[in-house]
Amino acid sequence: MSPIHMSESDNLMQPEARAELSYARAKLEAFEVKVAGAKRLGWSPVIRQRFRYYTPDECYEAALLRLIDPTSRWLDVGCGRDIFPSNRPLAQLLSKRCKTLVGVDPSPNIEQNSLVHRRARTTLEEYVSEQQFDLVSLRMVAEHIPDPAAAVSALARLTTVGGKVVIYTVSKLSPSSLIAASTPLAFHHILKRLLWRTQKDDTFPTVYRMNTRSELQLLFSKSGFTEEEFFYLNDCSSFARWRLTLILELCFERAFRFLGLRYPEVCLLGVYKRQPEV
Repeated sequence: MSPIHMSESDNLMQPEARAELSYARAKLEAFEVKVAGAKRLGWSPVIRQRFRYYTPDECYEAALLRLIDPTSRWLDVGCGRDIFPSNRPLAQLLSKRCKTLVGVDPSPNIEQNSLVHRRARTTLEEYVSEQQFDLVSLRMVAEHIPDPAAAVSALARLTTVGGKVVIYTVSKLSPSSLIAASTPLAFHHILKRLLWRTQKDDTFPTVYRMNTRSELQLLFSKSGFTEEEFFYLNDCSSFARWRLTLILELCFERAFRFLGLRYPEVCLLGVYKRQPEV
């Protein structure tokens, strides 16, 4: 499978429309890679497709699918044991497609990651590399960073001029984040195991210091980046484990979209491009 390409007629469209079309195609392609080996889809993806709804994870995966090609030098920060926990086939495809894939994570989970070409068990701020990267991704990492300024400074050091940083994280104003911020970590273990069957060693303390669009814009602009794309991703995963509650949540999400209202539970997806120094 090759990267997303635009046709001659697509190139006649306005830039915003072209980007939206490319992103829509990437979401569909990422989903098709995920289910390619399945003889029959389960009830959850069937329901989501009926509602024409893509999960925040699928949107993030699509964003990277659009950006990664055979020349890409890719740094994945906080990758743990999986690049895409919900879409390993796509992670395998992109791991093979890119020129370099380096994983950085202080957790011992990274030792179980078989898709990265090289791994470093350290923090982003302490990671030192002889090369820079034209793509850096942070999947559900920003909410755990205690010193955002130091982290973004490290990203600027590691990203080539013209390179891009993709941030995928939760909004600190979402109900789930507000609950997490006001409860102990032990409660997070119990709740995540109940709702998403998450393992205890995949749950980490949260601080939410770079989890709004304005906070991200300010942090990245100070380190020489500009915001290239930004999306609020409606998150209907809270009760997706059960069929009825998933349908109800998707109905609520559709109603909010119809009324032009922002859904309460959202994730953030931002793409930031490093500019030349003036």
